[in-house]
Amino acid sequence: MGYRVVVAGATGNVGREMLNILAEREFPADEIAVLASSRSTGDIIDFGETGKTLKIQNIDHFDPTGWDMALFAIGSEATAIHAPRFAAAGCTVIDNSSLYRMDPDVPLIVPEVNPDAINGYTKKNIIANPNCSTAQMVVALKPLHDAATIKRVVVATYQSVSGAGKAGMDELFEQSRNIFVGDQAEPSKFTKQIAFNVIPHIDKFLEDGSTKEEWKMVVETKKILDPKIKVTATCVRVPVFVGHSEAINIEFEDEISAEEAQNILREAPGVMLVDKREDGGYVTPVECVGEYATYISRVREDSTVDNGLSLWCVSDNLRKGAALNAVQIAELLGRRHLQKAA
Repeated sequence: MGYRVVVAGATGNVGREMLNILAEREFPADEIAVLASSRSTGDIIDFGETGKTLKIQNIDHFDPTGWDMALFAIGSEATAIHAPRFAAAGCTVIDNSSLYRMDPDVPLIVPEVNPDAINGYTKKNIIANPNCSTAQMVVALKPLHDAATIKRVVVATYQSVSGAGKAGMDELFEQSRNIFVGDQAEPSKFTKQIAFNVIPHIDKFLEDGSTKEEWKMVVETKKILDPKIKVTATCVRVPVFVGHSEAINIEFEDEISAEEAQNILREAPGVMLVDKREDGGYVTPVECVGEYATYISRVREDSTVDNGLSLWCVSDNLRKGAALNAVQIAELLGRRHLQKAA
């Protein structure tokens, strides 16, 4: 007997990827319900490449009683309404919004990093999925932290427009087209032109001059990996459709060489090391699209600090940064707690 699974926000970028990944990984689901707002009710959506189609239901009218788990990709406002309702009905919510990430009663999970934290999900029957940029970074950091204990991380992100949803992707496409034909490229979704440009601003500004995206990377890394780690981030939106990149500088308590780090990362779960010191011997966002792995390249020693390393980290933000991680949490929940599937 398999699971009864809900995908909420099924018409968005992340919701569609959730369906694709559930199909690709042959998740043991006996039944899948796909939900969205009233605007999409009755629309038909593909279940990956299985040839099966599913009809969108209105989330406002959906009764979650008897369903095992719900993968949410509906944003914080809608999550605040529906997650407690689903959880109270016995349907465990795996939430992709930022709403519950820092709630002490809600585990924040990256399965390769802190799987045991899932044991606390029963407090609210909700599990949080981390920020996309945090997820790929902690996958890279975890095996190195285990080996040499990380003291401090300095990270600059190069985040694709898909992190801002379909509107962000549309704006990059339309601005690029307009520039080529000599038309204006007025910003709408973003604060400045994104085509052929970079914008050092993601989410709202905070009083200390950082942005909320940067704050998320700091506090989520501490919650997932280790509260003692010091983290500082600069988050930048770049004109890439899919795939987040990060330049990460790490300072360790103990000595660790670049070669040792490469050997560790080569064997680490969820990591693919592609690190040849030659032209093209590294991974860029274009190559990571549609892949499960977090790719690591450019591992090298930083001589400006004791026990320092720098590396380049790339991943499909719609997958490991969102949909894949949510499905992996669902798999972990099933194995460890629900145990319905044979």
